[in-house]
Amino acid sequence: MRLAIITALIAAPVLAAACPAAPDHTQALSELVAAANAAPDERAGRAVSDKMWELWLDAPDDAAQSVLDTGMRQRGNYDFVGAYASFDRLVAYCPAYAEGYNQRAYISFLCEDFSAALRDLDAALALSPNHVGAQSGRALTLMRLGETDAARVQLEAALVNNPWLSERHLLAKGAPLAPQGEDI
Repeated sequence: MRLAIITALIAAPVLAAACPAAPDHTQALSELVAAANAAPDERAGRAVSDKMWELWLDAPDDAAQSVLDTGMRQRGNYDFVGAYASFDRLVAYCPAYAEGYNQRAYISFLCEDFSAALRDLDAALALSPNHVGAQSGRALTLMRLGETDAARVQLEAALVNNPWLSERHLLAKGAPLAPQGEDI
């Protein structure tokens, strides 16, 4: 494991001294939230979600983009140690870029380190409060931590921004995050 981390750090691109500000996609994301809410069906809603992800995955500069892309490839190849190291480098280089935290949180979630995932999701949401991916990830993490009420509230907030999330089914009657006491 230690060798994999060292290899990932050596193979990663050298990062500049200071990360520039992340691209400001506030207006475009607001428009996409409106489009998601107006989408007539799941297919159209998913297309809007894909456009949201394109914006979130737009790193502050080429060096950050390279590290992000490397981490995403590593994750896709189930190299969670390498992916975590890449996202850790990204967060260290670009501490104001929400997606670095969100991706590192996803690796922690996959490795069932839910406390670490929650810390990174909170950091991502502090930087980008309407990041639907981080919102839904936080809901899933809270659910895994047994914090059902908080998970329900977080998922409901995510659905305000994108009602077509697949996680919406967790709120259905009989599902893990369904409101309690409505059967009476």
